[in-house]
Amino acid sequence: MKKIFKIAFLLVVTISNAQQSLTLEECYALANKNYPIAKQKELLQQKSDYEVEALQTGKLPKIDLVTQGSYQNQVTAIPNPFLEPINKDQYRANIDVNQLIYNGGLIDANTKLKEAQTKTQQQQVEVNLYQLKSRINQLFFSILYLQERKEILISKQNQLLSKIKEVKSGIQYGAILPASEKVLEAENLKIKQQLSEIQFDKKRLFENLSSLTFTTVPETAILQKPIVITDESSQNNRPELKYFEFQNQQIEASKTVISKNNLPKINAFGIAGYGNPGLNMVDNSYQPILMLGLRANWNVFDWNKTKAEKDALTVSADIVATEKETFLLNNSLQLQEMNNEIKKSVEIIKTDTEIIGLREYVEKSANAQLKNGVITTSEYLVEFTNLYEARTNQKLHEIQLDLAKSNYQVAKGSPLTPEGGTN
Repeated sequence: MKKIFKIAFLLVVTISNAQQSLTLEECYALANKNYPIAKQKELLQQKSDYEVEALQTGKLPKIDLVTQGSYQNQVTAIPNPFLEPINKDQYRANIDVNQLIYNGGLIDANTKLKEAQTKTQQQQVEVNLYQLKSRINQLFFSILYLQERKEILISKQNQLLSKIKEVKSGIQYGAILPASEKVLEAENLKIKQQLSEIQFDKKRLFENLSSLTFTTVPETAILQKPIVITDESSQNNRPELKYFEFQNQQIEASKTVISKNNLPKINAFGIAGYGNPGLNMVDNSYQPILMLGLRANWNVFDWNKTKAEKDALTVSADIVATEKETFLLNNSLQLQEMNNEIKKSVEIIKTDTEIIGLREYVEKSANAQLKNGVITTSEYLVEFTNLYEARTNQKLHEIQLDLAKSNYQVAKGSPLTPEGGTN
């Protein structure tokens, strides 16, 4: 019973794997989720949360326990015979409490700067992940082409096997030479070789696709051909553009921090402890110490340090602007080349349709001539092979067109379809 159950389970798994399908968008999503660098987004957020938490502690009281023992070779001498000389060894233990009252919002400004830095770093991760799409496209459409080519070869093989039966029948009746069958058998072996090559190539490509998506894509998976709609008027949504925007936000946040560094800072402080001497320096005994007060400091002149730092940030903003301008220029040239490639592929496919129509006509004529003994099997095989090569070329050009469209969408940062899915 257990053995039967195990066999049934294996059959279910096999059928399930055989029926598995995969879309291009799903490959994107898997890579975006599973690729090692994707984990950095969450890690960067965790790091930022800890750093912000540390910054916010600046608003809480700062408590220090201070102990001190000292010896000095001289002390203040008071010419009074009734006063005991001040001890040269002194001891103190006290608690210092400092509470920030006002610092011009410097802590909040640093918090916003840290958040801006984190967004910039996370967007850099998005940019790096986005680069995987072009590599996934190449693998995905290479596998698609092999799937299409395999179907054409199987169709060719089936027609060839049917023709072999006809030739065998003709040989039996003496209408066709025995060598004719050998010519067709050799072609059938050639097709078997090609199918074997496809199987090994698909295995390699599936392994590469599995590595990029960090998931196991079985060789039996059927890749769904996407319907890609290119729209030249659509907005450019490349992640690099948002990265440049976040860089500018980080620069502005840095300027705010610099401005607030020079604002007045007010702290309340308190000291409570025990020492010898206490606050009364002429009393050589352990006395309690208590002091409360306010402390304010304001850097009114910093030798133009603030101005220099802001000027440096302005130059950084100019650098970001030139990087963005360069990116848009190169991206525009890339889109133009891809658009020309798409138009070229469309025209080639139109010609492919005409070529196939002519090849089908010639193959039918050659088939009739073969049956009537007008031409040899080798001559017929030439036209038969030409027909299937034309069909293979058409599929190749169609895959190249879809690849060019998908690469165009990736280059523009647009979804494959208006809804962002595939069909």
